[in-house]
Amino acid sequence: MATRIAFYGAQPYDRESFDHVNEAYGFDISYYKGHLTAESAVLAKGAGAVCVFVNDTADAATIRALKEQGVPLIALRCAGFNNVDLEAARREGIRVVRVPAYSPHAVAEHAVALMLSLNRKIHRAYWRTRDGNFALHGLMGFDMYGKTAGIIGTGKIARILIHILRGFGMEVVGYDPFPDEAFASEAGMRYVSLDELYRRSDIISLHCPLTEQTRYLIDDRAIGRMKPGVMLINTGRGGLIDTQALIEGLKQKRIGAAGLDVYEEEGDYFYEDKSDKIIDDDVLARLLSFNNVIVTSHQGFFTEEALANIAHTTLSNIRDFEAGARLANEVTGDGR
Repeated sequence: MATRIAFYGAQPYDRESFDHVNEAYGFDISYYKGHLTAESAVLAKGAGAVCVFVNDTADAATIRALKEQGVPLIALRCAGFNNVDLEAARREGIRVVRVPAYSPHAVAEHAVALMLSLNRKIHRAYWRTRDGNFALHGLMGFDMYGKTAGIIGTGKIARILIHILRGFGMEVVGYDPFPDEAFASEAGMRYVSLDELYRRSDIISLHCPLTEQTRYLIDDRAIGRMKPGVMLINTGRGGLIDTQALIEGLKQKRIGAAGLDVYEEEGDYFYEDKSDKIIDDDVLARLLSFNNVIVTSHQGFFTEEALANIAHTTLSNIRDFEAGARLANEVTGDGR
């Protein structure tokens, strides 16, 4: 009898990609549109694994509920795991696996798309010309050639982005608590302190994980140290930025533009169609009111190649667990 997977937060594109890949695995996948919570965990009764995404809840109460339903594995179909209480999972004997990388090219290219759109005001020009307005006022950009990009976190996604920006002729400086000088030499960038990165960068892009050390990395103090008019890009995790501080920075013209593919309270909105409802999140509504801010719906990963990689790795993780093999992509209580 095939192992059942309780798949939460399922969208049509999830079904398409996972059903196609599952032809080679043969799991029994039960798709649920609703998110995983302590209340919805009952749907996973008897399942060999739950498959969850970034906006599902796997806190201590939910994990206890999964334990009661006999679920031994949480399979994240994403890289981030800050929505999982790893200590509670360890305590309850539930193992956690993830997809550490699905398409770093997809996210890096989306970061560049945000930069170019904000710089050349593509989003504003699009709506103007549809309304018959072909005036150029308010659409002035700058040459990216010769400007300085500051990259915080230099993992797989960031390294691809750095190569792209170097191709534009930009100077690139980076910050990482574990600098890779060999990569820096090969890529033509250099590591600097956060203070120097803030001071020199015309564009800052965030590519670090969300931990207790990086939560609100971008706050009032950090923004105060940045070059006036800096462009800020976040395709990492919403909690890296104190959104209230960002709004103040935008109002005071300290931040010249912001491109956000993530938002710290995105769970109630992202991946859902709310077009017929009023946005009652005052902070998100304020962000959307700025004409120099682009918010996209955590879609940086969203390419055909990435979805196929996510499905393959997720189902492979579950197969390895079922077979008692080593879990190469396991996330443990020590944060690895």
